[in-house]
Amino acid sequence: MVVNETDAVALASWTFDDRVIAVLAASAFIYVRGWLRGRRLIHDERDVQRLLAYLAGLAAIFIATESPLDTFDHFFLSAHMAQHLLLMMVAPPLILLGHPLLPLLRGLPRRFVKEGLGPFLSWPALRHVLGWLASPPVAGILFAVSTIAWHLPRLYELALQSPSWHAAQHASFFWTGILFWWPVIRPVPGKSKWPDWVAIPYLLLADLLNTGLSAFFVFSGTLLYPSYGAFRISGMTASDDQALAGAIMWVPGSILYIVPALVVAVRLFSPSRRKPVLVLQRKRWESPARPVSWLPVARRSGQVVMLFVAIAVIGDGFFGPQVAPMNLAGVLPWVHWRALSMAALLLVGNLFCMCCPFVLVRDLGRRMLPARLRWPKQLRTKWLAALLLVAYLWAYEAFALWDSPWLTACVITGYFAGAFVIDMLFRGATFCKYVCPIGQFHFITSLVSPREIGIQNRAVCTSCRTYDCIRGNQNARGCELQLFQPKKAGNLDCTFCLDCVTACPQGNVALVSVQPASTLLTDPYRSSIGRLSKRVDIAALALIVVFGAFVNAAGMVSPVMEWEHGFHRTLGAHAMPVVIAAFVVVGAVLLPALAVSLCALVTRRRLTGRLTFALVPIGIAMWAAHLLYHLGSIGSMPLQILLLDAGLLLTLYLLWRIGGLLTAVPWALLSIGLYAAGVWILLQPMQMRGMMP
Repeated sequence: MVVNETDAVALASWTFDDRVIAVLAASAFIYVRGWLRGRRLIHDERDVQRLLAYLAGLAAIFIATESPLDTFDHFFLSAHMAQHLLLMMVAPPLILLGHPLLPLLRGLPRRFVKEGLGPFLSWPALRHVLGWLASPPVAGILFAVSTIAWHLPRLYELALQSPSWHAAQHASFFWTGILFWWPVIRPVPGKSKWPDWVAIPYLLLADLLNTGLSAFFVFSGTLLYPSYGAFRISGMTASDDQALAGAIMWVPGSILYIVPALVVAVRLFSPSRRKPVLVLQRKRWESPARPVSWLPVARRSGQVVMLFVAIAVIGDGFFGPQVAPMNLAGVLPWVHWRALSMAALLLVGNLFCMCCPFVLVRDLGRRMLPARLRWPKQLRTKWLAALLLVAYLWAYEAFALWDSPWLTACVITGYFAGAFVIDMLFRGATFCKYVCPIGQFHFITSLVSPREIGIQNRAVCTSCRTYDCIRGNQNARGCELQLFQPKKAGNLDCTFCLDCVTACPQGNVALVSVQPASTLLTDPYRSSIGRLSKRVDIAALALIVVFGAFVNAAGMVSPVMEWEHGFHRTLGAHAMPVVIAAFVVVGAVLLPALAVSLCALVTRRRLTGRLTFALVPIGIAMWAAHLLYHLGSIGSMPLQILLLDAGLLLTLYLLWRIGGLLTAVPWALLSIGLYAAGVWILLQPMQMRGMMP
């Protein structure tokens, strides 16, 4: 293997500072010593995990300060950014996951702890100050100030020029990182003054700060730190190095914020966190279980955060630079929101509808004019939503919504207006149930989600006589979409509003775990929906979602774009919307109708509808693979193909379970054809929308 000069310098650039190594080694020794002492007293199955987490945190500090990252941070901003990422968002949470306080105290000499540290640790003023510093508002502000201040050009250049200020910068990053992650991990036993759900908006706001700062590095267009332009030791320009640093801060940084937020959400709503339901053993004079009071606050907090994000997107779309990669309206809705909402659907469920800002505005509107009218009976189907979804697929390409911040702002504003007017006039969640194409897409996608809102103990619902989950009570309004929990199956029409969870006086409704797509294996009567085998409108909507995934992705690849532009040149200057309309209608409407009709010729009629829904996993897999590409993930091609593989396998399994081997053959051939089309699309040169050229 040939090692070039730069690689040789990198391999020889380990610092090995005796002071740093001594501190890290002493910390590891004291922790392990205390860990062994504690393990003799109380055996906890999580002890080994905590030990490994703490040692991994120390290893992250060692790599950040002693590896070639510390040497090359004076020459590459990207190296310095990776170093900051380790010190702020990797080492602190790992160390706190080790719950270090008790092991460190046990590892120190007992006399020193009792006589030296004891008086200070028991001092009320010190505990009050530390508790105040580790509270979410204070810790979040200190973390944000440290992050922003040290990245200002003057302070950053000072840290580059002075070893003392450089050490102060790193210490500031690490210790504010410890404070920031403290209220999320809570490494000290005992009840916190802050509810658990606070961690979700806390992490999302930090991610917004991280996204804004990293976008500034990527799209600023000017060299922020002149020192990096003065001397280069590689062919990479200082501007490219700055853009790479922004990308390092953006993608891995966002993941390090969003994944813990999802973990907290799953932990909060997981049935395993709820106390066992013992309603049948309860005496008559005992009061029912108290509802979970923080759920409405958690949902409203998420809606408020999303509303501020939407306002920022609209404002930037109307008044900001009309260059999509440099505008929030060109990046957040079309690149990040679509990909992250898809990830949430596949990992948890319909989290976007739960935090939907349009519903918040709708609820405010109802205070002005409470809804009195009933939605017309002829429109109480999914046909209108399906038509709007096709219109979206067409408009996205025909008007290049992804490339027009102004039009994107208009669409979002129109969405707010539509939700406000429709639900201010018509009772129930009319906009969500019959109109919103985003909601309908999420309903279909959530058929393969691993979680749903459901009951935990059917016997409890059998003994219930109040039906608060649908009627509502003083705690919550009940289900506006008329989904009666004992007869509800799957996630269709469920917006994860959690009103039924809050309203249930027995605490019997929760976010429960299910096998993905298992709700499609049977065809029960579903509350407010009926049997899926008889709902042609929902089947058509599902087909549009499935085939729309391939149409939407194909519109970005070179062969299809060249074909469209060829027709455009032939038909005239203003014919592109017509060409795209033909492509969308054929690909998302006519082709699925023809394919399903052909498959139905050899299928028993009563199974056609159910087998149609079995195609949902391969379509959702295509959406996920395509949206992963939008994030520009390094090495994403193997993961994209893996997603398609999983979608195809799940579809084939459903087809076999529903129709049997012989009946499933034509449908299996159709799903394999879709899989082949998806692989071909992913292997083509694809337009990098939302990215700077």
